[in-house]
Amino acid sequence: MATPPPVLLLDVDGVLNAVCRELPEGWRRGTFNGYVLSWDPTVTARLREWHESGRVELQWLTTWTERADQLLAEPMGLPRGLRTHRREGMLPTGFGGEWRGVSGWWKLAAARAVAEAEPGRRIVWIDDDLAVQAEDTSEWLAANGQVLVVAPDLVRGLTHAELDRVEAWLDA
Repeated sequence: MATPPPVLLLDVDGVLNAVCRELPEGWRRGTFNGYVLSWDPTVTARLREWHESGRVELQWLTTWTERADQLLAEPMGLPRGLRTHRREGMLPTGFGGEWRGVSGWWKLAAARAVAEAEPGRRIVWIDDDLAVQAEDTSEWLAANGQVLVVAPDLVRGLTHAELDRVEAWLDA
């Protein structure tokens, strides 16, 4: 039985959607569900290629939940039908898409569930909020060396340099 590829948990805002006023050359912009999003199609193309080649299994871990698949995937150049992690029983804590439940950050609970479902399976977790949530995540991450985290700067979004780092980790 073949080993499944690493899971890549992917956020949207601050990762694919960079919070930039001036659109860098080659970038695209669109309005989805009333929100203006800006993204680098070469970054999403690279993620799509990794998924389609079996290098990683892309999964949505975003406050967009199912809307990421329904509204964003095709325009951004990503495959439809990716697994989506939901924020069950969560309440918004404020601006910026932060959601907390009784036991803390909902995205950490979802990442833990992924790791517990398949112990030892490698996970790449890309979310700009990882830096902000370091207090919540640090203990779990320290105990789970099979997890690589990437916290892009929300203004510039996910970069090719960060994807190069992920690729080096995948190759290790």
